[in-house]
Amino acid sequence: MEPLTNWAGNITFGARQVLRPRTIDEARDLIAAAAKVRVLGSGHSFNRLADTDGDLLSLAGLPRVVEIAPDRRTVRVDGGIRYGDLATRLHAEGLAVHNMASLPHISVAGAVATATHGSGVGNGNLATAVAGVEIVRADGELVTVSRGDADFPGSVAALGALGAVVALTLDVRPAFELRQYVFENLPAASVRTGLPEILADGYSVSLFTRWTGPDIDQVWLKRLDPMTGDPFFGATLADGPRHPVPGMPAENCTEQGGVPGPWHERLPHFRMEFTPSSGEELQSEWHVPLDRANDAIDAVAQVRERVADVLQVSEVRTIAADDLWMSPNYQRDSLALHFTWIADTEAVLPVVADVEKALAPLNPRPHLGKVFTTAPELPRTADFKALAERFDPAGKFRNEFLDRLLG
Repeated sequence: MEPLTNWAGNITFGARQVLRPRTIDEARDLIAAAAKVRVLGSGHSFNRLADTDGDLLSLAGLPRVVEIAPDRRTVRVDGGIRYGDLATRLHAEGLAVHNMASLPHISVAGAVATATHGSGVGNGNLATAVAGVEIVRADGELVTVSRGDADFPGSVAALGALGAVVALTLDVRPAFELRQYVFENLPAASVRTGLPEILADGYSVSLFTRWTGPDIDQVWLKRLDPMTGDPFFGATLADGPRHPVPGMPAENCTEQGGVPGPWHERLPHFRMEFTPSSGEELQSEWHVPLDRANDAIDAVAQVRERVADVLQVSEVRTIAADDLWMSPNYQRDSLALHFTWIADTEAVLPVVADVEKALAPLNPRPHLGKVFTTAPELPRTADFKALAERFDPAGKFRNEFLDRLLG
């Protein structure tokens, strides 16, 4: 097999082969026959979460499934569909999911497995939209776990540890329009005194900074209603389209300037029809309690110069609390501090450790699909480990990453 890497190119997978089933029954047979297997999503993890010395299983070849329930409250989708493709199909039916990540290119199952998120104080991460998961276990048995089942909170953001998620049922809502505004140079004084109000001013709010100074470089505000009244907390409305990373082409980004548009063309930062970058980057993210947001910004500011030396851009977002065991938002509203680093692992890792040390008093929880060095402390890890051992007693879906995480 030709060497296979993740999207960023910092991980070369150790798998013997990539299995590409065309049906769920074929996936069941391949999994039952495999000695070791991990499911490969869209390759957008930045660590060895998806790696294995056995077989990788890609679900991208499954038939696309978008089955809207008769009551139009849920949709059943296949395990290989990407958010951008799902969004187009849903919008054509007058429906939407509650949120999307920055990239619409990622797979739904992979994003759910890692509790990937968008932003908004009232919006849970993408896994919170899941009403049911259909999992092929190590023995090839297909099981369904639904909201309300005892195992459900551990079966959604499950890191691929329980089996292969070949289908999901998601909550949907009526389609809606959003307007996206970009503001520049948000004063540090406004952040200090008005951060809760800033973060709650839109359906989705993102703050971008390069940590070269105390001010926020850009605010990306996605609103249901048009802006009215005074300037945004002292920031200046951008005079044209912007990209979060200086020097990158703004045409890759979703439409700005307050022009109303469909939810799926405003919630992501990047357009589905463009590759947002070449993948020349690493990423890290830590989630802290939302009520400690200013403390978190102060903590990173203590190592600002170290961060800025290896940073492309940093994004600050909010995520509502949930009850999913391996979610970094478990039982707490969160502020997420995301870092898009340069593509230099040797230079980045010491700075990652610096950020973790600075945030340590705030009990940070890392995004488990990104780069981190300190073992996370998640309250329900022991319960999740027991669930994984019950689903996969021989450890067919385990790998070194999960062994370190779960013990």
